[in-house]
Amino acid sequence: MADGDEVELKLAASDPGPLDDLAGRATLGPAHLGRARVTDELDRYLDTPDGRLSAARWACRLRTRDGRTIVSLKGPRGDAPGHDPALHRRPEREGPADDRPDPAAWPPSPARDLLVELAAGAPLAERLALAQQRTERSVVAHGARVGTLSLDRVTVVHRDRPAGHLFVVELELSTEAAADEALVASLSAALASVDGLTPDPTSKLEHALQLVAGMPTG
Repeated sequence: MADGDEVELKLAASDPGPLDDLAGRATLGPAHLGRARVTDELDRYLDTPDGRLSAARWACRLRTRDGRTIVSLKGPRGDAPGHDPALHRRPEREGPADDRPDPAAWPPSPARDLLVELAAGAPLAERLALAQQRTERSVVAHGARVGTLSLDRVTVVHRDRPAGHLFVVELELSTEAAADEALVASLSAALASVDGLTPDPTSKLEHALQLVAGMPTG
């Protein structure tokens, strides 16, 4: 369970072609890519009816994968002027949970405590869900694992209706790798050179909310 900063490179595509490309590559810039592992997961985003978490610039995600559910709280991005648009750095808290949107039913954790604080006594409800097929590959450079490459085919679901699809590439960096500016820059450049990939300063949740806002009513 994480309790610190999440640092990742994020890029987007309009179709699955770039994801297929990366799934078949042996290397990425200075790094070697490990064997691909494909898994399905469901992400449900929660907030209070009056949007207290989003007002505080935090997002709450319940992720269910392989029969296990964890809660992740992600805070506002902290970007320096002139930063790489693909580079996302933000506080993250994680802890055990279950599929009920009720923190009182979850095991104790700093993530649960922060969520209770942000909700300030209001109930939580699902805003939307992301059904993902994720292909993961380890990223190894200079003899050490420096991150995990995720190739995500995402269906956005709102009130049991599909709102659209996203094709996302994420490279979550280890703490040590995130501190190596030269390595991060080389990995970012290698990803940006993949035909059809564009550095993406926007989160999955923000993209999903835009798709939901464009859904026809009724």
